Amino acid sequence: MNPSSLSLLTQPLKSTEVSTVVEIFTLLTLLSVAPLLLITLTSFTRIVVVLSFLRQALGTQQSPSNQIVIALSLFISFHVMAPVWQKIETDALKPYYNRQITASAALERAWKPLQEFLFKHTRKGDLALFTRNIGDKEVEMTHIPATTLIPAFVISELKTAFQMAFMIYIPFLILDLVVASILMSMGMMFLPPVLISLPFKLVLFVLVDGWNLLVGSLVRSFV
Repeated sequence: MNPSSLSLLTQPLKSTEVSTVVEIFTLLTLLSVAPLLLITLTSFTRIVVVLSFLRQALGTQQSPSNQIVIALSLFISFHVMAPVWQKIETDALKPYYNRQITASAALERAWKPLQEFLFKHTRKGDLALFTRNIGDKEVEMTHIPATTLIPAFVISELKTAFQMAFMIYIPFLILDLVVASILMSMGMMFLPPVLISLPFKLVLFVLVDGWNLLVGSLVRSFV
């Protein structure tokens, strides 16, 4: 290695080069935690849980496959979270890329619309579970730390998803009971009721346009 190359390596980085390195490091960090952020800070949890319960209620085993369920949940989440992401891009990302605000200010601006979304879909009881640990009885949205709001939001999403799953199970459970009763009355005790009820479940789901109703209900539940 010649002396000129050594001098280039030992030269201090300029301010623009330092900011570029920081941006690259921040981007790599966000990419590494992107799956975690997707699960905990978006509508993905509720959607994927409901679709998974739908598959179990239909009794179709692995159809649709996990890849299809996750992909559908992902794109529905993109649709639901689009207004929030557009606001983050307008208020935080564009000013930061144009060097109008600092990185800390961009993070603060990006957190506000996301905080509004999380707070809107978090039950007060679940929020009180964590705010009670920090000694606050009632706090405003702006005073709630992320370490309190995020787990409360996840618990609320799971509860809502299980409530929707219960409503999905009811018609299919009734159909299973009717088929099982008919088979018992006919003396076919060794014939699995699920084998007979599955085609009727699929027909019922298709006739009522189940995918449209379910996805529409999921999207409207975030309005």
